[in-house]
Amino acid sequence: QVQLAESGGGLVQAGGSLRLTCAASGGTFGRLYMGWFRQGPGKEREFVTFINWNGISKYYADSVKGRFTISRDIAKNTVYLQMNSLKPEDTAVYYCAGTHVSPAAYTYSSTGAYDYWGQGTQVTVSS
Repeated sequence: QVQLAESGGGLVQAGGSLRLTCAASGGTFGRLYMGWFRQGPGKEREFVTFINWNGISKYYADSVKGRFTISRDIAKNTVYLQMNSLKPEDTAVYYCAGTHVSPAAYTYSSTGAYDYWGQGTQVTVSS
């Protein structure tokens, strides 16, 4: 059973940056397909970004494209989310998610494609 733990959230001013970390334990990290999702106040959980098991394929939501970057360090069993040029609308609880099953085409943006979830980390962007 894979456990995921996010860290790195906090309070930042608009235009600032944060790097979130998702540490995996208890499973075969090297074959995990990983995603980041977020849930803002009163909103549904939404897709942010995805990275495949070898780090070659990456996809981003339009709202974060060009500002956020996902990466992974297989040796450290860790996935990162570098967030730059943050906006107040980026305020949310950010969750990392993983699955050992390669998501079918375009399903990587669906919460149902993932089997493992972290507890979330709060990101607050002030204006």
